[in-house]
Amino acid sequence: MQKKNVIKIIVDVLMTAAMPILMSYMLAGAEIHEWIGAGIFLLFILHHILNYKWISALFKGKYTVVRAVNTAVNILVFVCMLGLMYSGIVMSRYVFAFLPIEGGIAFARKIHMLCSYWGFAFMSLHLGMHWNFIMGMIRKMTKVKKSNIRSIVFKALAAIVAGYGIYAFIKRGIADYMLLKTQFVFFDMSEPLIAFLLNYAAIMGLFAVIGHYFLAVVKKLSLPKKQGE
Repeated sequence: MQKKNVIKIIVDVLMTAAMPILMSYMLAGAEIHEWIGAGIFLLFILHHILNYKWISALFKGKYTVVRAVNTAVNILVFVCMLGLMYSGIVMSRYVFAFLPIEGGIAFARKIHMLCSYWGFAFMSLHLGMHWNFIMGMIRKMTKVKKSNIRSIVFKALAAIVAGYGIYAFIKRGIADYMLLKTQFVFFDMSEPLIAFLLNYAAIMGLFAVIGHYFLAVVKKLSLPKKQGE
């Protein structure tokens, strides 16, 4: 496998692993949150550099429904990342504390909450929509062939994770944060960090499953119908 593809997988794995930690904020610590946030933004830039061919072809060629959906999600992720970087710099007390920024914290907090939860959802959708591609590259790296039994096991695990993700999404009131019904995130400081991370990993899995099967349905509906159907 090409070295570039290996780097792509490493970057994507690091970004995916960092997402639940970013959402833990108070449990992980504000300073750690800022450093990881800055790190994931650098990884995001590297991700786009590695995928420059996709960006250069953005305004070229015909847009199918599948391509339009993929592009829309990518743009939404990009917008959320820009919002997070802006608001993160304004509110920073550690990484960017040296910058002479005054005021605007209240507005930045709203932007940060919106972009955090919507960005988390869109990045998870993005992951699910590219799952087949990612697994294909991993199979090339490990030289593991497709297996029907393994596929069934993975689908069963995905269903379990998505099911628990629905429970965690409702229990933690994620919809309220996404709709700005509350502007402050509640953290149970007695909750073990690992329990929090597993809950958010399940929510990430839920959106990834939604993205994966949503794109599969779009692809199926986009196929030309056979005569007689």
